Amino acid sequence: MRTRPMISGALAVATLLLATACASDEVADTGETPTDKGAVRISGQAFPEAVLVASMYEQLLADAGYEPEVKLVDTRDVYMQTFPGDVDVVPEYVGGIVNFLNTTVNGADAPSLTTSDAAESLANAQSLLDDAGIVMLEPSAATDTNAFFVSQAYADAEGVATLSDLAGKSVVLAAAPDCEGRPDCEGGLSQTYGIDITEILPLGFASEQTYQAVLKDEAQLGLTSTTDGTLAAQGLLLLADDQAIQPAQNLVPAVSQEFLDANPEVGDLLNALMAALNTEKLTELNGLVSVDRAQPADVARDFLTSEGLL
Repeated sequence: MRTRPMISGALAVATLLLATACASDEVADTGETPTDKGAVRISGQAFPEAVLVASMYEQLLADAGYEPEVKLVDTRDVYMQTFPGDVDVVPEYVGGIVNFLNTTVNGADAPSLTTSDAAESLANAQSLLDDAGIVMLEPSAATDTNAFFVSQAYADAEGVATLSDLAGKSVVLAAAPDCEGRPDCEGGLSQTYGIDITEILPLGFASEQTYQAVLKDEAQLGLTSTTDGTLAAQGLLLLADDQAIQPAQNLVPAVSQEFLDANPEVGDLLNALMAALNTEKLTELNGLVSVDRAQPADVARDFLTSEGLL
């Protein structure tokens, strides 16, 4: 089961929450005349991509006359304790929320409801969503799943571009500590792709240590996400998951049924945003934040403006 990565260290979390606060300031300083549409409470996880997407939600809804209140937290299980209820809207990922609801309600050993198809995964979880009072809007074409990379030098020397090209090869994998045995991580690499994983270095998800291990050939394969905007600049190459071991992790707005019934236009606004995004655009936007050090609020505003959403 894919889980979204936690930001390591108090400093990183503080920095990301400050970025979110800046997004709030950005909206507050636009000079727009307040309307009486009322508050919309947004939560989600505080890793860089989620901060960026939450800022898009915030600015889009503020422009429509709502008063967004944003509170990002470390993990999904934190905000799901108050969603729906004290939280109205969450930027989500299809596989992540489906797996969360499934294991929470049916137990950790419950058969998986996720597939590589977003619509099918959501349909499989519809009764859980109904019982929870959560509506999933239209999934975006933008998807952010676990992914694996090699150095460009290794790719050139070995002639690899897909995970299938590693079949039969012996490699060391730098990854998150919980990678071993998981069907979307070491388990899938070994069993589905036939890759001989000789060792797992527990260096983290898309961490600097993981990048460096691959660049220094201490590991040949590293774990990141499909929207990692830093790879090309580092001389790293994402390998295609050509046998689809990853469940669908399309971006999707999760909305309280009660809030949506009272504010149906919010569905139209967020669906328009999802339609404007794709994986290539999201990766580029992530790169502006993580590589170019642009503020998430600025990147979000520029994208919304360029797409005619603001």
